[in-house]
Amino acid sequence: MAIVIIRQDGKASQWKEMLQKEANEIPIYEFGEEHPMEGINMALVWQHPKGSLKNYPDLKCVASMGAGVDFIMADPDVSGNMTVTRVVDPMLASDMSEFVIACVFAHLKNLHFYGQQESKKSWTRRAYLRKQDVTVGIMGLGELGSTLARDLQQMGFKVQGWANSKKEGIPTFKGEQELTAFLTTTSILVCLLPLTEDTKGILNKALLSQLPKEAYVINVARGGHLVESDLLELINNGHLSGASLDVFSQEPLPEEHPFWNHPNIHITPHIASVSSPSSIVPQLLENYHRLMNNTALINVVSASKGY
Repeated sequence: MAIVIIRQDGKASQWKEMLQKEANEIPIYEFGEEHPMEGINMALVWQHPKGSLKNYPDLKCVASMGAGVDFIMADPDVSGNMTVTRVVDPMLASDMSEFVIACVFAHLKNLHFYGQQESKKSWTRRAYLRKQDVTVGIMGLGELGSTLARDLQQMGFKVQGWANSKKEGIPTFKGEQELTAFLTTTSILVCLLPLTEDTKGILNKALLSQLPKEAYVINVARGGHLVESDLLELINNGHLSGASLDVFSQEPLPEEHPFWNHPNIHITPHIASVSSPSSIVPQLLENYHRLMNNTALINVVSASKGY
């Protein structure tokens, strides 16, 4: 009965140390070190390499070390008899909300524009917007989206959401039949959808073109949601005023990518919200013990929904 940690960011050793500090009786291995393939019941993964799971015959649980699971659900080696779990960090929602709110105000008050002006030593002014001038539309009203919606409402913003079901206290447009009505009344679009087969490439020309002229886009979900060339086209032709992007189809973003030098696209390196080890470690260990005791796991991902 053992755990293997599979990550590509060089942090597996740190996580192994933190886990063993709390539970030194559990055999825990890093994917890159010599270890037995048999007896591994749980894999803790983050953006794991393709094919890295297929040689563990006793694997019962694949646990994401973050909130996202799209990379697990896309792995053909994850079979139907494996349980997939994710991390639920109560601080992630507030961290994400604060980040998006910062992006919203930076857009309203032209802060990215003035940053560029400062580098040019140019004293150029631009008219700003007020929160009463915009409607923030949030795609995805899970824990992160709902927290953001409530925080914006408390600040006096007009907020609406798009989801598969109505959310109490948040004006909600439901499903495909109400998507156009949602988009045409949204001036700042925030994507907080899970990445599934249904949502891949959802931020494309057909959808973004339905936003009002000079609408603004904020993507803090997954890079796979956005068709990057479509966004560039709509910004360059003046339909969209710009975008704040924290996630990309390829990360790190290649140096030659046109987003880097675009004056109306603001880039951050996938840092909108980062799970805290102090929150993650207890959840991972609790699920390991539940797995060993044949009891129901927490934070299980729905295979049909993909989140």
